[in-house]
Amino acid sequence: MTPDPQHDASVAKQLFLGEILEERLFPYPQIRARDREMLGAMTDAIDQFLGERAGDLKHYDRIAEQPPEFLQALRDMGLFGLIIPEGYGGLALSNGAYARVLAQTSSHDSSVSLTIGAHSSIGMKGLLLFGSDEQKRRYLPGLASGELIAAFCLTEAGAGSDAASIRTRATRNDDGSWTLSGEKIWITNGGIADFYTVFARTDTPEGRITAFLVEAGWAGVSHGPHEDKMGIRASSTTTVAFDDVRVPAENVLGPVGKGFKVAMSILNSGRTGLGGGAVGGMKALLRLATAQAQQREQFGKPIAEFGLVREKIAQMTLDCFAAESTVWMVAHLIDSGSADYSVEAAISKVFASEAIQRAAYEALQIAAGNGFMREFPYEQIARDSRILSIFEGTNEILRLYVALSGLKDVGAGLSELQAAAGQIFNDPIKGFGVLGGYTGRRMREATGYGIDRIRHPLPPALRRLATTCEKYTVELSKASDRLLRRHGKQIADRQHAQKRIADIAIDLFVGLCVLSRAASLVAQSHPAADDAVAIAGLFARQARRRMARNVRGLERNEDEAIERLAVATLARGGYGWDVI
Repeated sequence: MTPDPQHDASVAKQLFLGEILEERLFPYPQIRARDREMLGAMTDAIDQFLGERAGDLKHYDRIAEQPPEFLQALRDMGLFGLIIPEGYGGLALSNGAYARVLAQTSSHDSSVSLTIGAHSSIGMKGLLLFGSDEQKRRYLPGLASGELIAAFCLTEAGAGSDAASIRTRATRNDDGSWTLSGEKIWITNGGIADFYTVFARTDTPEGRITAFLVEAGWAGVSHGPHEDKMGIRASSTTTVAFDDVRVPAENVLGPVGKGFKVAMSILNSGRTGLGGGAVGGMKALLRLATAQAQQREQFGKPIAEFGLVREKIAQMTLDCFAAESTVWMVAHLIDSGSADYSVEAAISKVFASEAIQRAAYEALQIAAGNGFMREFPYEQIARDSRILSIFEGTNEILRLYVALSGLKDVGAGLSELQAAAGQIFNDPIKGFGVLGGYTGRRMREATGYGIDRIRHPLPPALRRLATTCEKYTVELSKASDRLLRRHGKQIADRQHAQKRIADIAIDLFVGLCVLSRAASLVAQSHPAADDAVAIAGLFARQARRRMARNVRGLERNEDEAIERLAVATLARGGYGWDVI
């Protein structure tokens, strides 16, 4: 089999270089047959199980707890072994199928998804990715059955998104074991977990941070009381403390000193679960909102006949389709063995988490007064969805990550260009080759001739979105080049510019996922293909306006005025004016 030269390249990062890797995006991926067969039975079982417990789930939110018998029922359904290989007793679902299961559970209750997801997406994902054969044999069977529930212990007070600044410490002992001390906060499943993936500062010659597999029953391990949260109240969230805990040498996860890489790999690979949950929540909101709009009458007719209500329904549908298209594309990239998908995973998390919050707001608005009442589901969904743009990396941090990751590759090209200019006389073939490649790209962007076009066969109605993606891929590349030439390494301090660059990249990648999926639905003669094409057209118009605004904003903006006002408000400690 001929290797794919583009397989190791990040689709999203290449957009910063003006390239669309359509071979990786078209045709839109399909869930494998084995997963499809399993998902049909699983989603039906989930609907029956959770549907019959709708009242109980609401009660669990009120009392902020999932009782032991409910957790046992989740074990009995096999929901803790979704992604664990069959050889260890799991179901071996792909990332795409796993995200689909979390979409189904989230359509009923977010806390259920979080209990399952914190276990699979992050709690024991490190064991799957980096564990030794012996570690897997020791722990995976219990994790698959749910006898062991897993939690991910990274966050600390004062070190939320700054994972590199953790203070929990582990000291290597003479016998090769480690002594672990410190406290983690806001740990999902913290109060019910038996198995922790813990990150501690080791400051060894090999590196500063190391990951450990820690059992809750070991001496010195404890957890605090259940946190009283705004949303996802039924899921367990606690502090977890480690007081001189002896960790055997064989419980180091991955290489000593490489814990930061372990943590980032876990978070990147786990974001499809979060995205899948957001999609499931949006689908539930659409069902609620459409029923409400059709049944509630005002001025003698259903409010579904009013243009402003239809506008909300249409936007919710568009956002759900776009988020779903992106989440499952990223899951496919992971399942197909892509070497670099971290930026794509970050984009899917940012887009899906913000889309569900918009949907929750609009669905509640359609329900009007009922939406504000606790007897209806809207207010709980609004509370539950709010956390999604905070945990597993805040959306602000992830936007900066998207921007700086893409700009890093652009910067590497510029450095190579500078080096090539100095090497022309020593190695003219290599030097002129680099210069020629860069000059050719800039010439294509300047003239429009030979820029990266989408060659995949598309219905004429989808060309609008294709053209938009082609045009703004060029604009992203040009803007990235200008920013780096202007600011150099100081671009890391230009967060307003980074946000604009990231938002362009988000719109481009999501737009390409929408385009690919809509084209695939047309090719399949799907009964709702025409509506998918309409969604692609709407997304093209909206994204084009956003991207044009962000491109302009890189040159003409109010950033300095905003900074001055923020500094003044911070100096005052708040608002500086009053009418009395």
